[in-house]
Amino acid sequence: MTIIVPLFNEMENLKRVEEELSKFLPEAIKKSCVLFVDDGSTDGSLKMVKEICTRHKSFHYIAFEKNQGLSAAIKAGFDYVETPLVGYIDSDLQTDPEDFNLLLEKSDEYDLVTGVRVERKDSFKKNLSSRVANGIRNAFTHDGMDDTGCPLKVIKSDVAKRIPMFKGLHRFLPAMVNLQKGTTIQIPVRHYPRIAGTPKYFLLNRLVGPFVDCFAYLWMKNNYINYKVQERDE
Repeated sequence: MTIIVPLFNEMENLKRVEEELSKFLPEAIKKSCVLFVDDGSTDGSLKMVKEICTRHKSFHYIAFEKNQGLSAAIKAGFDYVETPLVGYIDSDLQTDPEDFNLLLEKSDEYDLVTGVRVERKDSFKKNLSSRVANGIRNAFTHDGMDDTGCPLKVIKSDVAKRIPMFKGLHRFLPAMVNLQKGTTIQIPVRHYPRIAGTPKYFLLNRLVGPFVDCFAYLWMKNNYINYKVQERDE
């Protein structure tokens, strides 16, 4: 499994990310590595990422020339992985890398295994806006997910690579897997308060963004071509 860690100006968190992920890798029930995707950071994050990667042979990185957003960073990670499975965790570590093992236990049976945050440690406003955004998204997608924004997921790489790129993609990963006739399941995972860095999503972009992106998803759903190759020559 390749664990994608998208980041934008997360220098204050990166030392902890290094410590927690380097501790998890030997304990992972499937052999794993880390791929940082620097989304055009301007605070020295990329310099730190490069230093981390020189210290650990299982840590790698790619870097955008300018900020493109979380969806682009996740999609770039999907495109670059070479392992059968791809995982995703946010660099703020509000979810625990150890919980990847809970998801990996189901990764042979399902195309996407996503966490659902229990006892969330966010503010009342953030929790409320997330519930509203999830409700809006579910009304459009009927994906059956309670917490599609949970930043802890494991996806089969061949499925992930077939997901088309669009703004807001990170909110629709289960729905996009469903368009491929794939299977999904959600597993309860732990959640922690953010202890460093600055949140990138607030009330306005948690509500307006998901609502607008739902129309992009509807267009995608109506025009999506789901093909499978039956034969090919060697």
